[in-house]
Amino acid sequence: MIQANDIRDLRTAAADYEETERIKSDIRALRDIRQPLFLTQKDLYPIFKWKLRGQFDRVKGHLKKNSDKAYETITKAALTIQESDWELEAHLRLGVLTSLHGVGVPVASAILALTEPERNCVIDFRGWRAVFNEERREFDTPAYILYLTKIRNLAQELGWPVQEADLAVWEYDLRNEQ
Repeated sequence: MIQANDIRDLRTAAADYEETERIKSDIRALRDIRQPLFLTQKDLYPIFKWKLRGQFDRVKGHLKKNSDKAYETITKAALTIQESDWELEAHLRLGVLTSLHGVGVPVASAILALTEPERNCVIDFRGWRAVFNEERREFDTPAYILYLTKIRNLAQELGWPVQEADLAVWEYDLRNEQ
């Protein structure tokens, strides 16, 4: 299993680190003008492209089925959920976000990770493989909560935001795959 020392030097090493920081900065700016925070299609498309990469064009038709009002309503609902039990909060937020066409748990996790990087991460096959040393391509909410627990532990040990620890784990897997 991956250890904090395995990723300590990879915090800013991912090729898309600067793009990730730009998206997070854009969302922070939206927080200042939208309270409670909600995201429109225009706000979400950079997140979708960032997460889906080459798969974006394949999923775009499903994403276009959502109206801007749906994106606004759903993201506002998800991002205002606050529970003292973080696992319940994650479960509820993912459930709300995945009600959007074209948004499964991995994409919903990307929305959460980029809107609240201190607390959330993105689940995908690379992170899962690096953390659990097994292949997996489909993810549900219990898998996300298990993965998030591991990434939060790494982030705490490193003193980093959860999303940054996750991106370093992603980079670690990419480098070890080659």
